[in-house]
Amino acid sequence: MLNLFGLKGKVAIITGASSGIGQSMAVGLAKAGAKVVVVDIMNLDETEEKIKKCGGECKKINANLFEIDSSINKIIKETLKNYGNIDILVNNAGIQRRNPAMVFSDKDWDDVMQINLKAVFKLSQAVAPIMEKNGKGKIINMASLLSFQGGYTVPAYAASKGGVAQLTKALSNEWAKLGINVNGIAPGYVATDMNKALIADEQRNRQILERIPAGRWAEPDDYIGGVIFLASSASDYINGEIICIDGGWMGR
Repeated sequence: MLNLFGLKGKVAIITGASSGIGQSMAVGLAKAGAKVVVVDIMNLDETEEKIKKCGGECKKINANLFEIDSSINKIIKETLKNYGNIDILVNNAGIQRRNPAMVFSDKDWDDVMQINLKAVFKLSQAVAPIMEKNGKGKIINMASLLSFQGGYTVPAYAASKGGVAQLTKALSNEWAKLGINVNGIAPGYVATDMNKALIADEQRNRQILERIPAGRWAEPDDYIGGVIFLASSASDYINGEIICIDGGWMGR
């Protein structure tokens, strides 16, 4: 059973790994046995320290996904140079911009789409030939509750995460026959820096908690089990699915 969920000898790339869900998932993948390539524009020392503390193996890559082609080339090249293969890709990096739709700027729209959607496609496109050659691979995209719902004052984020869900299905349709499983995780409301304003807003925080059957915000570590499952052999016959890890939000 442990072999079914184990990742010993696997090489995993995870973007947005400097903090929050990305950091927790990176540490979880390492604990499951994977060699983890952590990618972020931010400092990755803390993530590296946590992975090494649990006996894991880690390679840091600082990359700016706004400079998409050069960054992806760097990520792929350095991963293959260090570990010789790519078995798992977790497209976790994401940004948020909040403004009413009537005044939402072109720049904010383009920035969100670049990181949240285009980078997901381009990275998946870059690793797919390697996985095809291996006859197997796992791509895990971070969707959102806003893949299914509209939200407020986040038109670009909602559109980008809706796109991530549909891209996940589209890539799965093409690549499942190659042995590449493409699936997604849709987090609920998570207690991270991105949501500090919502947590600090007493009324909004209360409204959110009332809507979550589990009665609490998610913690980043709540996503470790999901990513290990989708990265492991336990999910070999799961394709094109978006798994909600949301405390029951979507079930109400």
